[in-house]
Amino acid sequence: MTEDVEKRWRDPQTFRAAVTYVVAVVAVAAVCFAFYVIPGDRSLMAAVLVPVVLFAGGVGAFIQTYRVWKARGTWPIWHGAGWFLFALFLLCLSVPGTAMTG
Repeated sequence: MTEDVEKRWRDPQTFRAAVTYVVAVVAVAAVCFAFYVIPGDRSLMAAVLVPVVLFAGGVGAFIQTYRVWKARGTWPIWHGAGWFLFALFLLCLSVPGTAMTG
């Protein structure tokens, strides 16, 4: 049995699931960003959706972290996915600001 303090967190199936989840969330956020950038009207709603999607994805990753932790799985993989999405969320908070000023 692997304890949390050990550094043997190799679980290819969980890693693949977390990476697939992160890529899907980032792809949805990219589609929202494309709807903001491509049309000439610079829709505020599309701009607001970019950080909202990333925030919701981060929360979803943290919920999955809790579920995997309760099942005694390799939860740090999902924890990292959640923090990665939250970091992207913070970077993309400027997108709605640019929509409001322009």
